[in-house]
Order: sequence, then structure tokens, then C-alpha cells
Amino acid sequence: MSEFLQRREIGNTGLMSSRLGIGSTFNAPTHVIEDAFHRGINYLYWGTVRQPTFAQAMANLARQHRDDMIITIQSYSPDAGTIEGEVEEALKASGVDRFDFLLLGNRAAVPSGAFVDVFERLRDRDIVRYMSLSSHNRPMLPQLLDLYARGESPYELLMLRYNGVHRGAERDVFPFVPESGPKPTIMTYTATRWGHLVDPSKMPDGEEPVSARDCYRYSMSHPAIDMVLCGPANAAQMDEAIAAMERGPLEPHERERIERIGAYLYGQYAPAYPDEGDAEDVAAGRAL
Repeated sequence: MSEFLQRREIGNTGLMSSRLGIGSTFNAPTHVIEDAFHRGINYLYWGTVRQPTFAQAMANLARQHRDDMIITIQSYSPDAGTIEGEVEEALKASGVDRFDFLLLGNRAAVPSGAFVDVFERLRDRDIVRYMSLSSHNRPMLPQLLDLYARGESPYELLMLRYNGVHRGAERDVFPFVPESGPKPTIMTYTATRWGHLVDPSKMPDGEEPVSARDCYRYSMSHPAIDMVLCGPANAAQMDEAIAAMERGPLEPHERERIERIGAYLYGQYAPAYPDEGDAEDVAAGRAL
């Protein structure tokens, strides 16, 4: 059996998650999300765009499978005082009984204690169970890893951008992820680099585009990465992601090819929003 089919515990929560999670943004039909759950993906991320088709899938599945589902609600709010009401409204719209994770999205600095206070109120009300965080400020994340190791961080999962084009986490984050001992789960997203890695029109001469399957395999093959988020728009894209779980880790020559294409793509198509920590690479036109 492929090692990518084996579930991993998220942080120290006791929750066992699939190596792939599904985001709601790209509006895959309800039946596609339900089928993916039955094929092994149990992490559902009702995040940046909260599609009603995704909510329907969550509600349908929760009737019989709630204890095997891991559901995350995201908040970008910079004001801790608004989050409780936001989560309450999302809970009403979702059709589920609670969220397993509150994810504080796109944080450039370690959130203040006020955000932890709000989480603790929601936890005491049994609306959410755990906290997680995403960031484009890679150099900040080792601080959270260190705090977690000392039992001083509530964030059981950290999410960041990583793919064959954007590789800065290999310098700024992954060396600080402990191989053993307490650590939060590391989850990455944008595995296809917004579709660039799978686009034939963007390839260097003589190169075939990378399959979406291999983009997900690329990220999951890194030893520091526990989970990868996918954003399917249809059944075919969902099948590609699941095929990555079934196929397993990349061979060295496959990884080298993706990184070669990634270096080319970064030089041709710089990101509109570079991560913090990329300034020198952006100026030099190096792949991240």
C-alpha cells in the first residue's frame, strides 16, 4: 500500500487525517466531495470561498460519518472581536454540528492572545475544538515551531505555500521541523502553482507539462510535509489528486524534472504576492 494512503495525527489532537485535504474554493459538485470522502479523504476545508455545494457535502456526510470527518473553518479577520460571530454564522450555513479547527488565515505575525481567548470561548461552547494558522511569512513559522515544542503554542497545524516553483520553505521552514518529538502538522497548498505546472503553454521547450497527480506527489514526498490541500473543480481533478495518494512518493528523476520546470516558470511568471522571505530571490529571479 502506498505510504500516502496512511493517515497521520494532526499535531497532538488524536485526529487522524488523510494526507490530502479538500478546499471548497473551486466549487466541485457535492457528489464529488462525497465520493472523495468514501475514497479516503477526510479533511474538509471550508475556507476562502465557502461554496454551498461543499457545505451540502459536509452536511450529507456528517449524518453518518461525523466522527471520521475533520472540518476546518477559516477566518481572515484582523479583529479578534468579530471571529466569534463569524464562526457562529458559518456554523449555521454549514449544516454541521461543530468545526474541528478554527484556522486563522494569512497571518503575517503571531496572533495576539485575544485570538486565543476567542478560540477558548468557542472551544468551551463546543463549536470548535482546535486551532491552526496559515501564513505567507515563512520566517515567522520557526518561532511557532519552537513555541509548540515548548508547549506554548495552541496551533496544531501550520499551513504555507510550497510547490516545485515556490521552494523557499526548504530554507526558511523545513529545516526547523523536528524529525521527532512534539510538532504541529505541516500542510501546504497551491501544489500546481495556480495551474502553471500543468499548463502546456507555459512549459520550456522540450518539456511536457507536469500532471496534477505528480504536483501533489511532489509536495507529499517532502519529509517535512504531512498534508497537502487540493482544490478540485470537478471529478477529473479530484481523481488526479486521489491518484497521487495511490501512486506514492516521487522518484528522484521525477523530482528533478519538476524542479527544473519550476525554476523556468519562476523566471517567466513571478508571483503577484511573494511570500515574506523572498525579497532576495525575487530580485535575483531565482526559483522559490
